Amino acid sequence: MNKRKISIVIPVYNEAERIDQVIKEVFGLEADKEVIVVDDASSDGTGEKLKKLQKEFLFKLIVSEKNEGKGSSLRKGFAKASGFWGVAFDADLEYDVNDIRKLLAEAEKEGEEIIVYGSRFLADYKDKASFHYLGNKFLTALTNILFGLRLTDMETCLKFFPLQVFLNLSLSAKRFEFEPEITAKLAKNKIKIMEIPVSYKRRTYKQGKKLRFKDGIAAVKMILKERLRK
Repeated sequence: MNKRKISIVIPVYNEAERIDQVIKEVFGLEADKEVIVVDDASSDGTGEKLKKLQKEFLFKLIVSEKNEGKGSSLRKGFAKASGFWGVAFDADLEYDVNDIRKLLAEAEKEGEEIIVYGSRFLADYKDKASFHYLGNKFLTALTNILFGLRLTDMETCLKFFPLQVFLNLSLSAKRFEFEPEITAKLAKNKIKIMEIPVSYKRRTYKQGKKLRFKDGIAAVKMILKERLRK
C-alpha cells in the first residue's frame, strides 16, 4: 500500500458560490491524493456545478438523496476511500489546503499510530470574543476533562489519521456532533492525538456559516453519551 496517499473527503451542502474555488485549491495541493466529494442533497445548484467540475478534475462524487449532515457525508466518503491516510476538508474556504501537507509531515514523523489535529487556536487566532470561539473552547474543555486530553481545538475540521483507524471506530454521528464523537472514541481507544497550528479564516453567518447553537447542544450530548458508554 502507498503510505503517502491521502484520501481527502469534502462534505458539501449548498456551496455553489465557493465550490469551484474549493475544488481548484484542493487539486492544486502537491501531494499523492484522491479527492472524494459528498454532495449532501444541495439545492442551490452545487450538484450541477460538481458534475461540470468532474469533467475537468478527477474526483469521486457521491450524491445523497436527502440532507443527512456532515457526519453522514464523511462516513460515506471515507467508506469509499483507498488512501493510507484520511482527512476531511470543508467546502467553505475557512482552512488552507496546504496545511494538509504539514499534517502529513507530522504524522509521518510521529508514526502510524497517531492522529494529528490542525489547531486553529495554536495559530494567530484573533476573534476570541465570538460565540464561535467561546463555544469551541467550552466543548474542547469539556472533552479534555471527561476524557483526560489536553487539546486546544477539538472541533477542528482538519483531523489527519490512518484511514483504517477511522474505519475501526464505528462512528455513527450524522451532523456536526461528528467531531466530539471521533475525539471521544480515539481517547477511549487510547490512540494518541497531537496538535499543530493551522491557518483559519472564519466566515460569518451572512457568508453561509452553518453551525448553530443547537449544534453545540448536540455536541455536548454526544460528549456525555460517549463518556457514559462503556
